[in-house]
Amino acid sequence: MIHPVIMAGGTGSRLWPMSRQLNPKQFLKLTNGPLSMLQATVARLEGMDAANPLLICNEEHRFLAAEQMRQSGHEDTRIILEPCGRNTAPAIALAALQLTEAAESGADDPLMLVLAADHLIKDVTAFQEGVKKAIPLAREGKLVTFGIVPNHPETGYGYIHRGTELGPDSYLVDKFVEKPDQATANGYLDSGEYLWNSGMFLFGARQYLEELEAHRPDILAACRAAIADTADDLHFTRINAERFAECPSDSVDYAVMEKTDKAAVVSLDAGWSDIGSWSALWEVSDKDADGNSLTGDVITHNTANTLIRADSRLVATVGVDNLVVIETKDALLVAHKDSVQDVKTVVERIKTDGRHEHMNHREVYRPWGVYDSIDNGARYQVKRITVKPGAKLSVQMHHHRAEHWIVVSGTARVTNGEKTYLVTENQSTYIPVGQVHSLENPGVIDLELIEVQSGSYLGEDDIVRYEDRYGRK
Repeated sequence: MIHPVIMAGGTGSRLWPMSRQLNPKQFLKLTNGPLSMLQATVARLEGMDAANPLLICNEEHRFLAAEQMRQSGHEDTRIILEPCGRNTAPAIALAALQLTEAAESGADDPLMLVLAADHLIKDVTAFQEGVKKAIPLAREGKLVTFGIVPNHPETGYGYIHRGTELGPDSYLVDKFVEKPDQATANGYLDSGEYLWNSGMFLFGARQYLEELEAHRPDILAACRAAIADTADDLHFTRINAERFAECPSDSVDYAVMEKTDKAAVVSLDAGWSDIGSWSALWEVSDKDADGNSLTGDVITHNTANTLIRADSRLVATVGVDNLVVIETKDALLVAHKDSVQDVKTVVERIKTDGRHEHMNHREVYRPWGVYDSIDNGARYQVKRITVKPGAKLSVQMHHHRAEHWIVVSGTARVTNGEKTYLVTENQSTYIPVGQVHSLENPGVIDLELIEVQSGSYLGEDDIVRYEDRYGRK
């Protein structure tokens, strides 16, 4: 049995405005129909002799990750929460430490299949066959990475130069090389000896920790200290934030794979992409006869080789070529496909200007459901709120705002001070400033309501929580 470890950190700023800090690309439905990138990663494990996945994600994404795993049928998935980002070497170390601690005394070294949550793999059968080829190598103590057979001279990926053949599609690693210039990439492709570095791995948990001890003992020591002080909260494992913050930040490639003499590579031809930019998404998307990839309410005229995604309204283009047009409820991006790597510069400008469009969408997911800020003014804000069946918002109070709730669909159980009562469709209730209150959906269908806030301050930080079933402070 293998133990999938899915790394779901990162912000995916090159895919703004769809990817946001609080809702990054691994949780978005970009290429897999009804499945997010994370859910598609989990789905491609079906049919393999694999344990329940172990997920590693940022603290601020915990409920989004847990809900998507629940929707995928993995409600009992353990999720290790990183209080801050420290790159892949420490993240994998946390998972390895947890797996070795859980392993029975004398048992085989648990095999970790380390996957990124934001990769596209079109040929699932080829992927699974590649994993099977890697298992014997990992059992022999090799640290196996998966190298993608290149189909064009890509300058945006690192490469692996394969060495001595070990078996079918399996080789020792001769060396890792950085992202090349165009001429070098052309040479790599022509030689047939280079593979793209996918960032996916298979190795024994104890073997990885031994190599980390040999090459980066400082990282291992910090991770041991952090995971020695854990607290379980629902399906989440919280590590010691202060200890983990002291851990050096480094990738598994730099920390281990480029230093070890046990690195092996299995070549993989499975329609892989890391979807690192809008142009990469256009390349792997289905296109019409004019080379356009269109999603949403879109009308085109004399438009070619263009990626258009419309989230909330009609988007029309006339006489354009080789563009990216991404529309969301609160932002619009228009970029030339050859310049999409610079989208992250726009995100930095948004941060510098003190704006909020890099943080979250207008529609915000919470563990109890979702809300959409549909209108706002100087002293008011209007939200559309959806509460899942059986879910309950925290018992809370606001110092600066009153709230008026109008139920559109379903039934609400409202606690308003000392009173608790039901509010049904076409009924409303009022929550005064300073009143302790809560909202719950006791029914079996979604509760939908309109919330009108009014007051001198309407920020989300004006919440004093008294009780919360989701462990929020």
